[in-house]
Amino acid sequence: MCCMMGDGGGHHCPKKSDDLCSTVCGQESSQVSGMSRIRCILLGVDVKTWIFLFAVVPMCIFGIYLHGQKITYFLRPLWERPPKPFNVIPHYYNQNVSMENLCKLHGWGIREYPRRVFDAVLFSNEVEILNLRWRELHPYITQFVLLESNSTFTARPKPLVFKANREQFKFVENRLTYGMIGGRFKKGENPFVEEAFQRVALDQLLRIAGIMDDDLLIMSDVDEIPSAHTINLLRWCDEIPSVLHLQLRNYLYSFEFHADDSSWRASVHRYQSGKTRYAHYRQSDVLLADSGWHCSFCFRRISDFIFKMKAYSHYDRVRFSHYLNPKRIQSVICKGDDLFDMLPEEYTFKEIIGKMGSIPHSYSAVHLPAYLLENAEKYKFLLPGNCLRETT
Repeated sequence: MCCMMGDGGGHHCPKKSDDLCSTVCGQESSQVSGMSRIRCILLGVDVKTWIFLFAVVPMCIFGIYLHGQKITYFLRPLWERPPKPFNVIPHYYNQNVSMENLCKLHGWGIREYPRRVFDAVLFSNEVEILNLRWRELHPYITQFVLLESNSTFTARPKPLVFKANREQFKFVENRLTYGMIGGRFKKGENPFVEEAFQRVALDQLLRIAGIMDDDLLIMSDVDEIPSAHTINLLRWCDEIPSVLHLQLRNYLYSFEFHADDSSWRASVHRYQSGKTRYAHYRQSDVLLADSGWHCSFCFRRISDFIFKMKAYSHYDRVRFSHYLNPKRIQSVICKGDDLFDMLPEEYTFKEIIGKMGSIPHSYSAVHLPAYLLENAEKYKFLLPGNCLRETT
């Protein structure tokens, strides 16, 4: 206590050198200045509180700044429920089993002649993966439909990569419908708006390609590759679902890093005029098991990694400029880590914790696209044990 009551009823201050006491002693509390009050409060703060305010709190704020995205994804089970489970159809296949028996095993009949099949994709810069995709599907596709824009989903100018490399795809030229659309270049717009704009344009290109009712339409990104025998099965079998999602084996960077088998966005539709719309989200509850491969960020060159990281719809995941450092990207690829330093996108704590850390290396090259193995030297960067990428 600064001041005490004297015998005569007056105030007495034992520490006259204390400016705060002397200020408070001779004045009513309402007259005490704001600065004096602040000084009084500060004098009452102990050392532990100072350490907390100037060390612990800033560290917490900096930690949230660096890892806020991870915290959000880890807590996802608290604020988002998992989607409704798919009705998974077991997938039967052996090259020595007749198509009639394969259709019967799936509970379907067999047609007198196969349906026509249209494979439609939006193309960015995945030249090698597109080649693998079209080589895999080539025997069973009626028309390859490709749309390319001079704009990324994030409104960045991009070269017409397919047009510049079209010579590589002469083997599909007589069955190719190619379209180019100009970008809108609206800076700051949600990238998914531009993506939706391009998918609507792809609907129009499909009509130009001559798609008709009951034709099969493959809706998937370039790197979501259905297996050839899956498409052959669906074109021959009768009474298949009108919309069927495909379960794909999920790989990252190459076929060395098998993440899981949970890729489901690829789908096959029995086309209906006026109803079927090209999309990349869930459109039915039916999933055909083990139907192909999803090889995400499977590029030959580091420059292609950087381009996609800046170009695709989830550009907001590039939170720091050093994420785009070529040396860092190369290190991440060889370790099987996440390019964006993110936690797994799962809906339960068990699944999140189970998938944390690097993806284990796999040394199996069994059941991969045939063209990949037949041209292993050309595509060795996609095979186990070849994580180093070209720098340009």
